[in-house]
Amino acid sequence: MDLAIRGMNRGMRLLDQIRAEMRLQHKSVRTENAYVAWILRYIRYHGIRHPMEMGRQEINEFLTWLATNRKVAASTQNQALSAIVFLYKHVLKIEIDGIDAARARRARRLPSVLAQGEVGRMLAHVSGQTGMVIRLLYGCGMRIGEACELRVQNVELERGAITIRGGKGDKDRVVMLPKTMRPELERQLERRRQVHERDRNDGGGFVPVPHAFARKSPHAPSTLGWQFLFMARDQIIDRDSGRRFRPPIHRTTVKRSVKDAAAKAGLAKRVSPHTLRHSFATHMIEAGIDIRTVQKLLGHTNVQTTMIYLHVAEQNFPGITSPLDRMHEAMNMMPTAPGTTPSPSAGPPPTWPHAMLPGPYRDSTRGPHSGPHPDSPCGEEPPGPGPDVDR
Repeated sequence: MDLAIRGMNRGMRLLDQIRAEMRLQHKSVRTENAYVAWILRYIRYHGIRHPMEMGRQEINEFLTWLATNRKVAASTQNQALSAIVFLYKHVLKIEIDGIDAARARRARRLPSVLAQGEVGRMLAHVSGQTGMVIRLLYGCGMRIGEACELRVQNVELERGAITIRGGKGDKDRVVMLPKTMRPELERQLERRRQVHERDRNDGGGFVPVPHAFARKSPHAPSTLGWQFLFMARDQIIDRDSGRRFRPPIHRTTVKRSVKDAAAKAGLAKRVSPHTLRHSFATHMIEAGIDIRTVQKLLGHTNVQTTMIYLHVAEQNFPGITSPLDRMHEAMNMMPTAPGTTPSPSAGPPPTWPHAMLPGPYRDSTRGPHSGPHPDSPCGEEPPGPGPDVDR
């Protein structure tokens, strides 16, 4: 699609101008790709019309179609709206007001969390550097992108810490390094050093660095510290510099390993890499860690985001017993008839409510209204305990 902006940057393709503006604002690559994809969908929906020929009515129509026909989630519709607003406000320099499209209803969902035993069974089925990435997701509460794109210099074994650079929202934070992972991380660092030396001998060993740091320090892209700790098997060509480099392990590889490990562990629930981050936060809260500390470890801007894990933590039910459990406890404590002993082969106690009635009116094989009672000499039902029983 070759759409040039008329009156601004004449001759420059629209999509190139969008990417240039996003890089000027230091948007992440994933945000850049998502926004470009939504802008293309918006243009194609209206028959490949130029965005400058469209306005508020076309935007409302597209967003309404997403909500009513495509039935997208509220977050998906909001992302589409953000991409279109970015296009008009920052690229076309046009203010769009009064957007009144049908909005998808935003449901409040609790995060999916695994028990510690379930996490242990799942981690028993992962290995290699993919297994290390998965263990970091649970051991540090990392996002999958943060763990996959971890660089050698960000792992500080002596301090027992991992520095996460450029996380969500382009924020940095420090998390603890699990002590149980230190030996395998030492081996991974040594293996990464050997691979880097081999790549340099073959004319490679380059890696992209953030922003314009390569101009400030020209040798930085070839040093070991900037290399990705968890590496892909093959080298690729950097589209900006044209040089060969070894990219980080792909997220799809980690996602596939998590899914396979969950299946081998016999977990019926849906498990993704982000489930391990949810489990990390929940188990930290259950262990009594302060909510502000958990917020800092997760990198949340607002503590309200972190507080959702209070709703799934087990400590939210101290001393609360289900009425079903109380009923069974009461039935097990009922005295037996005089002169008899409970038979060990009698099986579990009856579970219907009339079993709670006094002895003369209780029969484990009959309901409360099942005809004449066999113990009645006249073949009639004995007097009932009163009308309150049937309420």
